[in-house]
Amino acid sequence: MSDDLEQFFPELLPAGSGAIPVPPEDMRFVDLKVEPVLDDGPVRLRVYMETTAFQQRPYMEVTLYNSRADEIASVSIIEPIQRKNVFTMHLRGGQQSGKFSLQARLFYPDQPDSDTRSLEFAI
Repeated sequence: MSDDLEQFFPELLPAGSGAIPVPPEDMRFVDLKVEPVLDDGPVRLRVYMETTAFQQRPYMEVTLYNSRADEIASVSIIEPIQRKNVFTMHLRGGQQSGKFSLQARLFYPDQPDSDTRSLEFAI
């Protein structure tokens, strides 16, 4: 890896992060957090995801459900280059407060899911 890439993606260096890349069957979520963005705009959620270091880039799907278990937003991440990802989800539909659930899935095509996580939270 060139020095330029090391500067921007230090988590790709196992020696630098102390993380040893694992094969697909051993992939797991290390962290999953949700924080509402409460400002003058529409309600949004900032989602923080971290996985174990990987030998092969994974796929991730994140789905947001309202209190009636209706899907109101989703994100698909195909082969991320880094193991720490942050993205924003926008709430669709009428419910802008109350209870929500977020489900995250870490997988590889044509293989069983490597890991799944679920969070329940309120705004």
